[in-house]
Amino acid sequence: MEYRTLGNSELKVSAITFGAWAAGGWMWGSTDRNDAIEAIKAAYDLGVTSIDTAPIYGQGTSEEIVGEAIKGIPRDQVQLLTKFGMRWDLDKGDFAFHSKNNQGEPIEIYKYAGKESIIYECEQSLKRLGTDYIDLYQIHWPDSTTPIAETFEAVQQLVDQGKVRYVGVCNYNAAQMAEAEKTIALVSNQIPYSMVNRGIEEETLPYCIKHEHAILAYSPLERGLLTGKIHPGYTFQEGDHRASHAHFQPDFIEKTNNLLERIKPLADDKNASLSQLVLRWTLARPGITIALAGARNAEQAIQNAKAMDIQLNADELEFVNAVVDAF
Repeated sequence: MEYRTLGNSELKVSAITFGAWAAGGWMWGSTDRNDAIEAIKAAYDLGVTSIDTAPIYGQGTSEEIVGEAIKGIPRDQVQLLTKFGMRWDLDKGDFAFHSKNNQGEPIEIYKYAGKESIIYECEQSLKRLGTDYIDLYQIHWPDSTTPIAETFEAVQQLVDQGKVRYVGVCNYNAAQMAEAEKTIALVSNQIPYSMVNRGIEEETLPYCIKHEHAILAYSPLERGLLTGKIHPGYTFQEGDHRASHAHFQPDFIEKTNNLLERIKPLADDKNASLSQLVLRWTLARPGITIALAGARNAEQAIQNAKAMDIQLNADELEFVNAVVDAF
């Protein structure tokens, strides 16, 4: 495994970081709790020391699973990345969307990052994770109802108290990051990035490179689309958000699979899966610090971690870049 420093911090994280959204079950058609715990442990055994989670993932379930999985591991040997600013138990802030919890009951999700809410959320996360500090605390989505300064004054308070080591954002554009930095020192931005979703290259990625901020690429496998296992007509479990997602409609799936067919010979040549090649390519991109890779069981986690065993030379990278650019 390779370890990379987040921005200008002293926090080193594993290049492949375990993304624990699917582990919480919510919006993924459920996940077996024991399988999720074993997935995190299997990843750790292969050097994946960093885990990214959030309270909203399973409404606390994902954080609880992470806390259970790391029991017995010395705390300084793992890096816990979690978030704040999405409430399912408080109707305040920006209404985000209607959803259902893991029991199938309707819930409403709000993006809210008011001071008192952040302090409360942090305490809850610390309890669920079974720790007394969070390595990287990230706002999950912008909240237009709360001044950015108010949000990060609250987070700075948590830093001063030793409950948070470093601070990042998720889904922020360059202007929002610049505004936040008037109040607090940021080290990272967690944003979607994949072969078929490269919008951040226009503005946000250059901003992060210029200001020495790490980019945590989420959905580098485009929620499983870039594994090569999704075909037009694919049937998702009930409750799986991908069924209605634009990237999982027949035309987009077909276009993506054409891309994958072109790079598959290189994956075969490397004795690697398409997923592993895609993850390795992502981590070779300028400005991308880590790739978040989710897994619902140990085998998936092991395959993700082994993506780091692949070596791509300049010619091979140029070939993949050309195929992706053509997409």
